[in-house]
Amino acid sequence: MEMNEILHKLPKHLLSLVVEQPYHEYTAQDHELWRYVMRQNIHFLDGKSHGSYLEGLRKTGISINEIPHMYGMNRILKEIGWAAVAVDGFIPPSAFMEFQAYNVLVIAADIRPVGQIGYTPAPDIIHEAAGHAPIIADPEYAAYLKRFGEIGRKAFPSVNDNRIYEAIRHLSILKADPYSDPEQVRLANEQMDKLAKAGNPASELALLRNLHWWTVEYGLIGAIDCPKIYGAGLLSSIAESFYCLQPTVKKIPYSIAAAWQGFDITEPQPQLYVTPDFATLTEVLEIFADTMAWRRGGLYGVEMAIASENVATCEWAGGVQVSGIFTSVIGHDGQPVYVRTTGPTSLSVEGIELEGHSKRYHNLGFGSPVGKWKINEKSSGLHNGAPFSGRIPEPGEQVAIEFESGIFVKGKVERILHHDGKLQMITFSDCLVTYQEQTLFHPDWGMYDMAIGNLIVSAFPGPADPEAYEFSFPVPAEKTHKIQYTAEARQLHAIYEGMRTLRSGKATEELVSDLWRSLKTSFPDDWLCSVGLLETALVADVAYEVQAEILKVLNSLAIEKPSLAKLIADGLSLLYEKNSHPVGSA
Repeated sequence: MEMNEILHKLPKHLLSLVVEQPYHEYTAQDHELWRYVMRQNIHFLDGKSHGSYLEGLRKTGISINEIPHMYGMNRILKEIGWAAVAVDGFIPPSAFMEFQAYNVLVIAADIRPVGQIGYTPAPDIIHEAAGHAPIIADPEYAAYLKRFGEIGRKAFPSVNDNRIYEAIRHLSILKADPYSDPEQVRLANEQMDKLAKAGNPASELALLRNLHWWTVEYGLIGAIDCPKIYGAGLLSSIAESFYCLQPTVKKIPYSIAAAWQGFDITEPQPQLYVTPDFATLTEVLEIFADTMAWRRGGLYGVEMAIASENVATCEWAGGVQVSGIFTSVIGHDGQPVYVRTTGPTSLSVEGIELEGHSKRYHNLGFGSPVGKWKINEKSSGLHNGAPFSGRIPEPGEQVAIEFESGIFVKGKVERILHHDGKLQMITFSDCLVTYQEQTLFHPDWGMYDMAIGNLIVSAFPGPADPEAYEFSFPVPAEKTHKIQYTAEARQLHAIYEGMRTLRSGKATEELVSDLWRSLKTSFPDDWLCSVGLLETALVADVAYEVQAEILKVLNSLAIEKPSLAKLIADGLSLLYEKNSHPVGSA
């Protein structure tokens, strides 16, 4: 992988998801498919997309005639402060968001099959490179995309979200492979439907994913009665870019309500949201962020951490960040008063793990009170102000601290952690922690580290210091299928290769006729190569009889196979708009 200064900033736990772009595996048919989609998009989107899109194609160095090499794109992307990496299909949503936070586009390296040329449910290089990349040339939109990543990485998923992600990935892999067993596809669809209908409450990540879908993927901008396209899913789909502007698709002013509007990835969208400008996107995003555990903290935040059943972080008001799997909380008057993790836990401040407080030291878990201290003779005048406004105890002191919640901590102070007059943690020996009739910590269990804070100010998924925690996103066990082409398919690819070679060189009547003879004899239903060969003959001004025959075959195909009619008509329309001399009609 060719690195640049932006990619060098990526944390190690994201790099495990990056793959090499399999550029040598793209067939001549793949490159022709790319060219067809890009030419159609540019033709159709002129005047219908946000003004920065077509300019962005130029700025990002995306080729029209062949699939771009994304690490070549990086040399140009870095000029606008971004980079791109290849990944294998769908990656975990939290990882996707975190890449965005680092100004990195993730591009699924595969390309859709010809049968899904208009729309594909799987991520592919057309969607990512031709949809996402150009629009980030707009600085205001790029800032929104980065901010979305920063907020999205802090959103809690549910256990069901993780199951849905695995199901979507599995289904998309099967659907992207034209040789998949139909029975396997049917079973995968059933599993996806079952999970989608489970009726579980929407998680923070699910709601945020809705906002992402209705803006980054399927957003419209401008006047409600005459909007422009900016969403990557629309920009990269020659079917949906046309469909979305039709009056049959309901247009709704964009607002926070979009977070509760679900979507079906396998169907055209019956409604779309229109933002008046990119600034509104950021305003709505920040409104949503205020509802998240990351900003709310408190009992809500701790309960979200517990419900995630995965590594999460809760931050005490004093600044200590506790990262581990949260398993229990004692609540009092609507606030957490004692929080506990089970298993390896690390302690950090400002995202940096504290020396001596790794997950190996706290390998059995961690528990600490939250809340205000009562002021009495037992507490030696100490209290839990922030910043600390009482006397800081000295190592060697025996202290007894009673919290307003009724939690009682008694022990010998061994170490004090404080910063800028703010008490953050006290380490005790011979410590007893009790609540009502419960013993929360016993002196026989060793040293006791108590985080300081009258509140949990934040909670978010993942560890505060991922590298120190040795955190990484799991590399998907199921890989996208590397299509094993049949001998017949390889024969067709050779004809595509010959046609593309003619286009870039000298196309003679004899060469065009030979290729057409091979195509119509062995692959009479292949419309894409027929359109390309017709264009080659038109541009070279040769093989008039062959031109007429190709046109006749294409018109017949459009009648026999209605699903191909618009694709063929659009391809022919573009040819004859760009070539002044038509051939004889069929």
